Amino acid sequence: MSAPEVPQRIVRCPGCGGDSVYVTSNLYRPFCSARCKNSDFGAWASEGYRVASGPTPEESDEGSAPLPH
Repeated sequence: MSAPEVPQRIVRCPGCGGDSVYVTSNLYRPFCSARCKNSDFGAWASEGYRVASGPTPEESDEGSAPLPH
């Protein structure tokens, strides 16, 4: 008796928008290919994508009045 076959999950590739098989045997998941994965990595490496953040403590202190002694 063999194990039941698990249906393959198809997702949208974040790189090209094409179909990508989301299984452990796909080394590039969720991407469809090495090209899409490397293109995305290159965008992160060149700061093409950014994560929003609040002001740093130094930036928030610059506009405030000095504390009284």
